[in-house]
Amino acid sequence: MSKNKYRALVVRGDSEQGFTRAVEELFLTDLPPGDVLIRVHFSSLNYKDALSATGNRGVTRKYPHTPGVDAAGVVEDSNAHQFNVGEEVICMGFDLGMNTDGGFAEFVRVPAEWVLRKPDGITLYETMQLGTAGFTAAQCVDRLLELGVTPDKGHILVTGATGGVGSIAVALLSKAGFEIAGVTGKESEHVFLQQLGCTTILNRKQATARPGVALLRERWTGVVDTVGGEILASAIKATRYDGVVTCCGNAASGDLPLTVYPFILRGVSLVGIDSASCPIARREAIWQRLSGPWKLDMLEEVSTCITLEQVSPMIDEMLQARTRGRIVIDLRPDK
Repeated sequence: MSKNKYRALVVRGDSEQGFTRAVEELFLTDLPPGDVLIRVHFSSLNYKDALSATGNRGVTRKYPHTPGVDAAGVVEDSNAHQFNVGEEVICMGFDLGMNTDGGFAEFVRVPAEWVLRKPDGITLYETMQLGTAGFTAAQCVDRLLELGVTPDKGHILVTGATGGVGSIAVALLSKAGFEIAGVTGKESEHVFLQQLGCTTILNRKQATARPGVALLRERWTGVVDTVGGEILASAIKATRYDGVVTCCGNAASGDLPLTVYPFILRGVSLVGIDSASCPIARREAIWQRLSGPWKLDMLEEVSTCITLEQVSPMIDEMLQARTRGRIVIDLRPDK
């Protein structure tokens, strides 16, 4: 292939005719303007990517488009003084993969403000075993600890526990010494969750209260919720006095059917977690933890590595809730 060309997964189509996905050969001049050209070595598949790849206008407004909110690789060219050719870097969130062509490609070109130098103690591959999902999970755990949630105060509930965010959250919480209850609709994954550190496993019915109940028996000192809807509402209702609930996803629903009683009678805190617009200083702090004291030794157990050609069918699997853990995409030039 010419050095001026690269491969990318391109989504084409519209709402009326439908959308198609295919790996295409593009020119570097097709990339958007930016300060840093990155030769992508690894990316990862997140739920937001799957939505973008199926024409969700709430994620991506214009097509054709290359999804991929994550990219890790080496600086190929730079107009920014803070990044040199050959440096290993991470680019996640901001507008990458949403309305700016993203990491499901051998190259990305982005503003310097979106780029983070890879910290020592972690490889490019490991950064994408975590990716946005792992980064989000770490933010949830960080906020729980910051707001005074400690292992001696009781159990933590993790919803969507077999997903990318959920599985990393369970592993991080287990490493920190917490007792964890995981929610999943997949009976076949109970052993997997126990291996990650769950001591209790609930199905979706067990994690959902009957409608109209304002409060439930106090069970959770903290919550990491990835799904929203009735399950999040039920988790809040069952959170202990002065407990903390972190919310980072809407895989089940964006609605929250709830009264104010958990907040005004039990002092429950509901904390929203955003990774797309998270400031660089906070990103650096979280990645320093993930590459240092919070580094996980079980990432191989929660991740699957695929090629660019395998991304499209894996998107269908994800949308049908048939994936678990993290999906890494290998885009290295020698592969």
